[in-house]
Amino acid sequence: MNPESVPIPLDQLPGVSAARRDLLGRLGLSTVGDLLFHFPNRYEDLTDLRPIAQLAEGTLQTVQGEVVEIESRPTSNGGFLVSVVVSDDNVHVLEGVWFNQALAAKRFRFGQRVSFSGKPKWYRDHWQIGSPRVQILDGTDPSGPGIVPVYPLTEDLRPHVLRAIIESALRDHAASVVEVIPEALRERHGWPGVCPALWQVHAPESLESAGLARKRFIYQELLVLQVALALRRRESRDEAVAPSLPVSPAIDGRIRRLFPFALTEDQDRAIAEVCQDMGGARPMQRLLQADVGAGKTAVAVYAMLVAVANKHQAALMAPTEVLARQHARTLDRYLAHSRVRRLLLTGGLSASEKRKALAALRDGNIDLVVGTQALVQEGVEFARLGLVVIDEQHKFGVHQRAQVRRLGANPHYLVMTATPIPRTVALTVFGDLDISIIRQLPPGRQPVTTRWLREGERDSLNTRLRQALHEGRQAYVVCPTVEDSATLDLRSAATVYRELSGGAFRDFRIGLLHGKMDEDVKADVMDRFTRHEIDLLVSTTVIEVGVDVPNATYLVVEDAERFGLSQMHQLRGRVSRGTTPGYCYLFADPQTDEGRERLRVLMRTTDGFTLAEEDAKLRGSGELFGTKQHGAGELWALAQAGTELLDLARRDAFALVAADPKLSRPDHAALRHAVYLRYGKTLELVEVG
Repeated sequence: MNPESVPIPLDQLPGVSAARRDLLGRLGLSTVGDLLFHFPNRYEDLTDLRPIAQLAEGTLQTVQGEVVEIESRPTSNGGFLVSVVVSDDNVHVLEGVWFNQALAAKRFRFGQRVSFSGKPKWYRDHWQIGSPRVQILDGTDPSGPGIVPVYPLTEDLRPHVLRAIIESALRDHAASVVEVIPEALRERHGWPGVCPALWQVHAPESLESAGLARKRFIYQELLVLQVALALRRRESRDEAVAPSLPVSPAIDGRIRRLFPFALTEDQDRAIAEVCQDMGGARPMQRLLQADVGAGKTAVAVYAMLVAVANKHQAALMAPTEVLARQHARTLDRYLAHSRVRRLLLTGGLSASEKRKALAALRDGNIDLVVGTQALVQEGVEFARLGLVVIDEQHKFGVHQRAQVRRLGANPHYLVMTATPIPRTVALTVFGDLDISIIRQLPPGRQPVTTRWLREGERDSLNTRLRQALHEGRQAYVVCPTVEDSATLDLRSAATVYRELSGGAFRDFRIGLLHGKMDEDVKADVMDRFTRHEIDLLVSTTVIEVGVDVPNATYLVVEDAERFGLSQMHQLRGRVSRGTTPGYCYLFADPQTDEGRERLRVLMRTTDGFTLAEEDAKLRGSGELFGTKQHGAGELWALAQAGTELLDLARRDAFALVAADPKLSRPDHAALRHAVYLRYGKTLELVEVG
């Protein structure tokens, strides 16, 4: 949104004492601009004004009348009740009741004109509303309370106090808020100006006018974001020149012969899109999005070998050493009989090993390097880098992604994720990238059966699991924490490892893996599990991505309600790697409807793209760009925007940047300022003008 244009401290507003300033601070509000953009999360429509004689049960209605009775009395169960009776015709009455609010009676006096709003019910012989919304009408417009905004609050901050403070801010400062949306776009879409829109959000004439104003601000937030992404795309691709890396039939044939399997139609389509990009003179900027087990790594290997065939180097960057080593093993398997020179570069190398590795990269004696963030450290230079592949982009955050751009002059980029992304998020977090999608699983992959278990079913599961291990299978047990917590009642990896080692699974080889271990120790544990020197691996979510052990077909997740849908789907993907059916067991005791629904959704479908959309609905979109540095405006907009509004903002943004690449026109000045203020540092945009 645009709170920066009114940076006045809150305590300069009438009625905002130091205590109230501190209360507003709990809501993240420190300036008048913050307050103006603290939007209601809903509205109460109190315009259904009826005579008491015409009330109906169960819907929100408002009555106006005169106070004819006030009573305060203790109740039989030790509580306290306040009863205020109003009448609008000296015949029909409505009773407002408040339980355990002794001070409520002090607001009223006999003969006072008031309005009560709420959902009435028939009680004995009269209408009654529990804790009605009250407006004192003496000396005011008798038309009634109208549309009332309902704001996010904090303890000790009363709703009517916050509404009064916001109304004061509107009167004195709404006209100072800078208009960000260019006039041409406002006229094209019929958006109200920023000042009248703020009034309609906070003091709407109707629900329709409030809806239009909110929609305008959602569009504004998405427009600023999409313009930032369009500028980034232009800087990183449209204005850069990359090496052309074409694919001839001979190169295609040589690469395909290295794979011990036939590629799926989806993989072939993704490869065609990648090859078209790499054959051009502009840097490829492509997101390869695949469901768990759909074979994105094969597409990445193909792309890297295209670069090598064209006498250029390729780099594959993974978020963890466990995943980097897994990729290195996969490449060793594919390229065992090739002359491609390979290197695994991680933070665990000795000083002498690192010097030799860096020299080999710099001199062009390495064709293909796999690494972690060590690849973007000082001293890493390439002779002729042609392609960078970033795996599991969501594990990095935008700053590491921006750092990768420094690896070479202008290489091609392929960003991969096996975490399916909702379309709204894909068009924001990855809005500067073209997108390829792989849904199709390789032939022969067996489905995974998912079951939600309660604690009483643990013994029967252990019996089944022991039988599977006796038959030569392997299993994972995943826990949400490494060690026990004094504040959280969760089964930790350390505790579960001790229990299983000394209990039901003492006759089996059990391993422990978690993120606090030294990298060499983690690598050793995973190598032993891969070689089947470990039967049962107790782990945290460090195995969430990339771990590929086809013989491991059983997964047990402890305290599964602690994980999101997409994360549990990733974990489930560890037991769908081969041609044997997998089994996923979720121990969970969710305390909320949302938690229970997450588990039900996970059991209903194994389609990662469906789960991603459901996860976004249940949990929200999370942080954009892996950073919290720029407020929650885009999260608010993304949560409320449908794809139609997002597509509209995206089309407008990319067209605007195409017509005015430097945003140098006078009518784009405020938009340019908002874009660079919000996203310039995060997306490493080069500001002009």
